[in-house]
Amino acid sequence: MKKVLLAVGLLAMAGSAFAAAKPCEALKSEIDAKIKAKGASGYTLEIVDKGSAGDKKVVGTCDSGRKEIVYARH
Repeated sequence: MKKVLLAVGLLAMAGSAFAAAKPCEALKSEIDAKIKAKGASGYTLEIVDKGSAGDKKVVGTCDSGRKEIVYARH
């Protein structure tokens, strides 16, 4: 019984750590670095409210799902 309770406790802690949201600027910087590492240029990344991406491609979400990071080529 103790092992079951320990396992449930560990899973609960892991779940809460996984659900923690990243700050938008930090996530945008990580995505920018990955895109640059692939040799891309002539693009913009922008943080917008969820659902307002328009024709731009959503490449990440942040602020607990309230914001999106969108990618657009020039």
